[in-house]
Parts: sequence; C-alpha cells; structure tokens
Amino acid sequence: MGQIASPSQLRWSFLRWALVLVPLVVLLGAASGRLSGSGTDNAWFAALTKPSIMPPGAAFGIVWTILYLLMGVALAMVVHARGARGRGLAIALFVVQFAVNLAWSPLFFAAHQVSLAFWWILLLIPLAAATAWAFFRVRRVAGLLLLPYIAWLLFAAVLNHRYDVLNPDAERLAPDAASTQVSI
Repeated sequence: MGQIASPSQLRWSFLRWALVLVPLVVLLGAASGRLSGSGTDNAWFAALTKPSIMPPGAAFGIVWTILYLLMGVALAMVVHARGARGRGLAIALFVVQFAVNLAWSPLFFAAHQVSLAFWWILLLIPLAAATAWAFFRVRRVAGLLLLPYIAWLLFAAVLNHRYDVLNPDAERLAPDAASTQVSI
C-alpha cells in the first residue's frame, strides 16, 4: 500500500494523455496544411517547376500523418513524466517548434513566400533538434521518436531550396487565371 500509483494506473494516465495529445497534434498539423491550400490541388503550386527529387504528392499526407502521430506520442510521454527534470523546458520547446512547424505551410502555400519558407524551415530544424534532445533527456524513447521528423525536415529543407532555385519568381507567379474567369 506504499505505492502512489500502480503500474496499471500509470499506463491509463499515459493513455489519457495520448488520447488527447496525439489527435490534437495530428489535427493541428492537418489543419495547417488544409487551411493553407497545400498540395497538388493548389493552382499556384501546380504551376511551379518541380525539382527532380519531388516525391509523389500522396507521400506528403502519409509521411506527415506518421510524423505527427510520432510527435504526439512523444509529447504524451514527456507530459506524462511528472517530476522529471527538464520536463517543462521540453514541453515549452515542443510548443515553440510546433508553432513554427504549423506556420510553414501558410508561408509557402498561401503566402507564396518560397524563399522565406526556406529560411523558416532552417529555423525549425534546430528547434526540432533541441526539442528532441530535451525529450531524450526526459524519456529516451520520446527523443528517438522525433528523429524521423528531423530527417524529414532536412529533406524538406533541400526540397524547399530546390523550389526556390527553380522558381525564382514564385512569389509573383499567379495561377492560371483563365480557369476562374467567366466568359460572356
């Protein structure tokens, strides 16, 4: 009877956090992309010259869903680690890097700021790395779960840079207006 919580109670506590945080992270990530018009349906994006390293469009939805799931699980592990040294800093770093992450899609797809989006992702990479390190110090597995995210961000930065090089006037490129005009 000297235990504060049983192993079963601790598991349920983690599951409660995970049931809230994982869908929240996935939902916010999806909303950022959807509300900014990311993807192949975006006429401006479709008009850009594509880099040779560009994966199929469907890959992005799959990859980002998996990455947001991993991020949500990692966050739940850290939030659940009450009393762990560095927990508050790890959570704060996650919130900051996640806000920067969510701002990238509107910057690139909605504002058409390809160059600025490249610099933005270069800001995001060290923030994500710092978050992974802070998570690792709280719960090793939580830090490891963020490594695929960092790897994808590195690839995304290269891809963003290639878009910037191949489309120097992307900020001024207008989608084909003929499809939205009505002829009389």
